[in-house]
Amino acid sequence: MSWIVLVLSGLLEAVWATALSRSEGLSNLWPSVTFGVALVASMGGLAFAMRDLPVGTAYAVWVGIGAAATVVWAMATGAEPFSVVRLLLIAGLVGCVIGLKLTH
Repeated sequence: MSWIVLVLSGLLEAVWATALSRSEGLSNLWPSVTFGVALVASMGGLAFAMRDLPVGTAYAVWVGIGAAATVVWAMATGAEPFSVVRLLLIAGLVGCVIGLKLTH
C-alpha cells in the first residue's frame, strides 16, 4: 500500500509543480488553489509512505516520479520542447526509480 500511495503522491507533485507555474506567483486563483490542494495531498502521501519505507528511498522515488511526470506533461502540452534525448533521460530516471523499488 505504501508504494501505491508513494507513486500517487509523486504524480501529485507534478500537479502542484505545474499549477504553481501557472499561478503567476500565486496571484491566479484556480491554479493557486490547485497548487495548495495538490501540495498538501502530495506531502501527506509522502508522509504516509515514509511510515513503512526508508526516507532516502521514499524521497528519491517521490521526486523522481514527480520530475519525470512534470517534464513529460510539459513536453506533451508544448510548454517545453520535445527531443529524443530528453525522452531517453526521463526513461533513465524512471529506470532508477524502478531500481530503488526492486532493491528495497
